[in-house]
Amino acid sequence: MKAVVFREPNTRVAVADVTLAPPKAGEVRVKIAAAGVCHSDLHVKRGEWEAPAPMVMGHEGSGVVLELGEGVTSLAVGDHVVLSWVPPCGECRYCLQGHEARCQKVAQVINAKGSLFDGTSRLSLEQEDGDTESLHHYLGVSSFAEEVVVPASGAIKVRDDAPLDVIAVVGCAVATGVGAVMNTGAVEPGSIVAVIGCGGVGLNVVQGAKLAGAERIIAIDVVPEKTDMAMQFGATDRIDASEGNAVEQLFELIPDGVDYAFDAIGRTVTTEQAIQMLGLGGAAVIVGLPPTGAKASFEPLVLAEADQRILGSNYGSVRPSIDIPALVDRYMDGQLKLDPLISGRRPLDEAAEALDDLASGGVLRTLLIP
Repeated sequence: MKAVVFREPNTRVAVADVTLAPPKAGEVRVKIAAAGVCHSDLHVKRGEWEAPAPMVMGHEGSGVVLELGEGVTSLAVGDHVVLSWVPPCGECRYCLQGHEARCQKVAQVINAKGSLFDGTSRLSLEQEDGDTESLHHYLGVSSFAEEVVVPASGAIKVRDDAPLDVIAVVGCAVATGVGAVMNTGAVEPGSIVAVIGCGGVGLNVVQGAKLAGAERIIAIDVVPEKTDMAMQFGATDRIDASEGNAVEQLFELIPDGVDYAFDAIGRTVTTEQAIQMLGLGGAAVIVGLPPTGAKASFEPLVLAEADQRILGSNYGSVRPSIDIPALVDRYMDGQLKLDPLISGRRPLDEAAEALDDLASGGVLRTLLIP
């Protein structure tokens, strides 16, 4: 099959002929309908995160089940699925407590080793000299390909009438953004919310805040077109961060500070801004992921005296098998906007161009269509 292979940071990714082995016990093979290009892919390409290489890229996608491994009873051939880059093991203490986004085995095996749960890969590449090179999986998905083999818990069955080339974005951008509001922050009706960064994840934080019943939602970005888009997704106010200090502008709008501030970018400065924007009892929710080793600062005395919190949000604290189908339902019922998140579609062999588009800051989500 065709797949996008990453080898070294800051080099151009390329499409190659890759061999995909059949699913083993507890796994499924899925034909990819669409794969979203996310900033996490860009972090890897830039060398800002450590990732096992060589690997097949991609962690957001949707498709149709083609084959079941031994023992899989939760899915059937022909099922429509959204891929989850946290396939819960169902056995560690976090999964048993219902905190599946914290799955210990995913962190220690799938993410750390670039493999599936048994520590091995289903991906390989035949070299010109006849040798076979094993390729790593990215976050247990590797969706920049014509097909994938994933743990069955990472292929989430959804309704058949939802368009697969749209709901691919539910697997990362939507689950992460809406989940950060609903699950991690647990935003209450009537709250005042600030959202720093109105890209693919930030816009989903905005519409998550709207779903939660927030009274005011302040969208903040350096690109006016993105805050314009945020207004369409439910924001009530906007701040152009390119025109001056975003924190000062926020307090001109909300003198007492906000109840929740979401950093949907993940830079040191935006994390610090989120904390500084809080009012009494407020919570800063860190959704965007920074480069490895980045550090932000805050005043612990202020945090304690103001009864404030700083929360990290991994994958929107979702329970994939429950939250992903519910998000697809909300889209089909008209409660969530997904189509405007998709800036364009490209064939798989234009993955390098799609990553360049994302790096330019001019797109939200490009879908790769094998």
